[in-house]
Amino acid sequence: MTPGSFQRAGWRRIFPPLIWLAEYQPAWLRHDAIGGVTLAAYAIPVSLAYAGLAGLPPQVGIYGYMLGGLGYALLGSSRQLAVGPTSAISLMIAGTVGSLAGGDAIRFAQIASLSACAVALLCLIAWLFKLSILVRLVSDSILVGFKAGAGLTIIMSQLPSLFGVAGGGHNFFDRAIRLAGQVGDGNLLLLAIGLTAILLLLLGERYLPGRPVGLTVVALSILLATLFGLPSLGIAVTGNIPAGLPAFKVPTFGMLEFDELFPIAAGCLLLAYIEGVSAARSFASKHGYSLDVRQEFLGLGAANLAVAFGHGYPVAGGLSQSAVNDTAGARTPLALVVCSLALALCLLFFTGLLTNLPKAVLAAIVFAAVYKLVDVRALLRMWKVSRIDFYAAAIALVSVLLLGILQGVLLAALASIFLLLGRASQPNIAFLGRLPGTGRYSDTARHEGVEPLVGVIAFRPEASLLYINAETILDTVLNALRKSSDVRLVACDLSASPYIDLAGARMLLDLHDELALRRVSFIVVGAHAQLRALLRAEGLADKTDSDAWLRTLDSVLEDGKIEQRSGFAAERSGSPRL
Repeated sequence: MTPGSFQRAGWRRIFPPLIWLAEYQPAWLRHDAIGGVTLAAYAIPVSLAYAGLAGLPPQVGIYGYMLGGLGYALLGSSRQLAVGPTSAISLMIAGTVGSLAGGDAIRFAQIASLSACAVALLCLIAWLFKLSILVRLVSDSILVGFKAGAGLTIIMSQLPSLFGVAGGGHNFFDRAIRLAGQVGDGNLLLLAIGLTAILLLLLGERYLPGRPVGLTVVALSILLATLFGLPSLGIAVTGNIPAGLPAFKVPTFGMLEFDELFPIAAGCLLLAYIEGVSAARSFASKHGYSLDVRQEFLGLGAANLAVAFGHGYPVAGGLSQSAVNDTAGARTPLALVVCSLALALCLLFFTGLLTNLPKAVLAAIVFAAVYKLVDVRALLRMWKVSRIDFYAAAIALVSVLLLGILQGVLLAALASIFLLLGRASQPNIAFLGRLPGTGRYSDTARHEGVEPLVGVIAFRPEASLLYINAETILDTVLNALRKSSDVRLVACDLSASPYIDLAGARMLLDLHDELALRRVSFIVVGAHAQLRALLRAEGLADKTDSDAWLRTLDSVLEDGKIEQRSGFAAERSGSPRL
């Protein structure tokens, strides 16, 4: 490939429309148009609800879908991912920006837009430094717990709107206590409207999947509110929504210090990237194309930059809206462009129709959108299958309920790291026996009928030998030695250890020295090239037979090749050779 072709390939990768437009088929246009219009029908009620959840004017939610979709269509690598406001990010903005704005609505909107701009900047930095490892930073078990905590928190934040009470509180439990004391003052008519909307949304989701059920419920509620004069009966409605497209403006910088803005942007990026890439991967696998997880930083960054200049707040790709887009037939990101055009028409000509939309219906839409986040079945399955995963999920769940979305997601990420370290520090150490009639060896604790090795302890660490697990491996082997009698040889099989660090190599040296004091020989087998180089550099070749490092355990035991450099094994008269 010539340098010029390499350059063209690089541009095609950075600017994905060059790829999918070159492959575009005329028959796809109809599917993308239907997908875009269907996505817009889904986005209108959801964006209004999420903007209210974030504490921002309702039109700001529509800005997020309209501008975020255009930005992602330019640089995103997924062909079905739909980008817009999400429930978790909306609640995070409400909780964090609200405390920084000090009750000033204008400052609140400015900080929210600045947060989107900061997310875009972090996306560029993450792309430059290839930080796509972020998608693996939070384990699946942590994510289940986090989503459950976020779902419960969001539902609790919407219940006051359903009951028609003031609500309030700093976390889930505080909100629950305050709501319990206010329920008696609730508006039964408002509650009936909200519960009816929830029922219709859930029935529509079950029996009319892929249809604009949310938009239909919104239209019916507006019609009933207008016909029966519900606003005059004390039913809160959205009120006038400003018509017209957003005025583009550079976000106001200098409003926050770096240490105030960075946690918000980092939390939004972590949430947006993990959820977006997870959803995008599922659709890429379904439709048979490759997803560039690094390129997703640019797509997400472009979406948030466009939103920031249009007075919006951070956006992300989500599974639910992407499923709507895919089910409606979207083949390429052109569907996002069609959706943006449809939303622009709505902002220009139809905002007046949304004036009498009851806020209880918006709360119902949020409830119907997030209740699935509380995956009780997944939690119960983890309790039965893996308690450590369940405890990790429980940590994430409780942290979100107690601390809120931002602190919860950061603590969940930290918990993932500690969970990874904890698992790595307790590797499985297989003590080997011979499979009858073969030259193969297996874990005696996991397989029945394995023949024990007489006078020999053979162990296989089933992990890399690192500073975090070296002491555990040493203690486990020495404990096994104490429980055994007449052990003449300890063999360490490193065939399942892809990597070793200095602490791991020194652990093997310490093990050799300890065994020498007990007049027991020590040998290493099955070491890979990187391991052999480090073991040789640390001097283990001077104490063990380095020729055996390349060999299998069976070949060493069969021909009796034990290097007796410690000078004590030969003193045992009549000791059998192995």
